[in-house]
Amino acid sequence: MLYPFQRRLIISCVLLAATLLFGGTALASNKIRFASVSWTGVTVKTELGVKILNSLGYKASKINLSVPIAFKAMDMGDADIFLGNWMPSMESIANKFLEKGTVIQHVANMPGAKYTLAAPAYAVDGGLKDFSDIAKYADQLDHKIYGIEPGNDGNQIIQSMIDKNMFGLGDFKLIATSEPIMLSEVKNFTRQKKCVVFLGWSPHYMNQIIDMKYLTGSTADTFGENDGTATVYTNIRRGFAEEQPNVALFLKDFIFPIPMMNEISSMLKNDKKLKHAEAGLTWIKQHPEIYRGWLKRVKTVDGKPALPVFEAYLQSI
Repeated sequence: MLYPFQRRLIISCVLLAATLLFGGTALASNKIRFASVSWTGVTVKTELGVKILNSLGYKASKINLSVPIAFKAMDMGDADIFLGNWMPSMESIANKFLEKGTVIQHVANMPGAKYTLAAPAYAVDGGLKDFSDIAKYADQLDHKIYGIEPGNDGNQIIQSMIDKNMFGLGDFKLIATSEPIMLSEVKNFTRQKKCVVFLGWSPHYMNQIIDMKYLTGSTADTFGENDGTATVYTNIRRGFAEEQPNVALFLKDFIFPIPMMNEISSMLKNDKKLKHAEAGLTWIKQHPEIYRGWLKRVKTVDGKPALPVFEAYLQSI
C-alpha cells in the first residue's frame, strides 16, 4: 500500500521525467508533446500523429504514462495532446481537469466505441448476461474480475463496484495486470470453457480472437447508461490551440473510423513483428482518402500545403 506522500513523490518523479524528455515548455516552438498510454488503439493514433507532424517539420514526440498522470501532465503544461480520453468511463479522472480548464476536450476522434465488462459468448449464452448476473456466478468466476494496468479508469470503475458492493460484488477481487496479460488469461479460460468476466472494448482485435459478448446493465456510476457505448476524445492542454493553431486545426480533422482501427488492430495481432506506426502508415497508404481528409486544411511548419509533403514522405518509406 502506498501512503499519500509516496504517491505524490511517484507522480512528481514521473512528471519530472516527462519534462526532461520533452524539453520543457513547447511555447513558441515546433515541439509537440503527446501523452500516450500503452493501449493498442491509442498507441496507433499517437504514433501516426507523431509521424505526420514530424513529416511536416515539427519536432513531435510521445511518452507513455498512466491515464491519471497523462491528465496531470497536461494540467501542469508538461504534455500538449492526449488522443485516448475514453468517455464516460474516464469522467472520474478527466472531469476535474476539464472543469478547471487546464485540459480542453478538443474533438471527438472516435465516436461509437465500446468500453465495459465482457464475458465469453458461451458464458453469456448460458446466463451470465448482465452486471446483475455476475454475483450469481461467483464460484465459477473464482470471485475475480480481470482488468488491465493499475490506475486505468476501467479498473477504477471495477474497484469502485467492489468497494460499494454494487451488484453484490463486495467479495470479488480485481485482477490488475496489463492488456496483453489480461487477454492471455482470458484466452486460457476460453480454451477450457471456463467462466471469466473481463474489461473489454472495441475497436480492438480481442473482438476477433475471442468469441465474446458485452454484458448489459451498466449504469451512470459504472461504464455509462448505454451499456458501455463510448466516445473517444482528443484532449489538449490549455493555451495549446492559441500557440499552435495549425496543429490544433489538424487535430480537429484527425478522426478515426471504427473499421480502420479494427483492421489495424488485426494487422498487429496477425504480425507480431509489425510496429504500431508501421501498421498505421501501411493502412493509410492503402486508404488515401483518410489522410487526405486529415490534412486538407493543414500547412507545414514553413507554411506550405501539408498534403503533398506528407504524400512524398509516405512514398519514401
